[in-house]
Amino acid sequence: MATLPKTFDETEELWTVREYLHTAWSPDREFVDGRIEERNLGEKEHSLIQGYLTALFWMKRAEWGVGIFPELRTQTQKRRFRVPDVLVTLAEDKFERYVTQPPLIAIEILSPEDRLSDFHAKAAEYREFGVQNIWVIDPERRIVYTDNGSALEEVKTGELVVAGTPICVVLSEMFAELDRA
Repeated sequence: MATLPKTFDETEELWTVREYLHTAWSPDREFVDGRIEERNLGEKEHSLIQGYLTALFWMKRAEWGVGIFPELRTQTQKRRFRVPDVLVTLAEDKFERYVTQPPLIAIEILSPEDRLSDFHAKAAEYREFGVQNIWVIDPERRIVYTDNGSALEEVKTGELVVAGTPICVVLSEMFAELDRA
């Protein structure tokens, strides 16, 4: 089995999709063109927002017609697997071990070490895969970004909605969870 590379060089031994899928990671990692990429998470604010969204979508799943999956592997390309912090599918969407079709919503929550600029490429990858609702949440600054079809832009309306569905996440209620902890 390949070893986890510390830095990229021309002699680096790359992982296969099979090796990636049959290796247990804690926390799970992403797979990008043969390289294993760690994800920043585990901070209190990140966990609170992830828990809030997971609970909200879980409680509203029948009303909103959705399935909710925290940290579920999503195959965006033949040799790329991303692990969104929260993934939302339509209730009727079926899959086996991991998602291979565009979900309804891919949600990424920034940790203090993350930079928004790092998420532009990931948002573009989600967009190319066919995800129409990409949400990037910055708990520290209490800002949310959505994908407008070509770039990430700040949400100014105070809520996240999905066109053609009853889904509505009120940002002030979500960020209030940070004040309760």
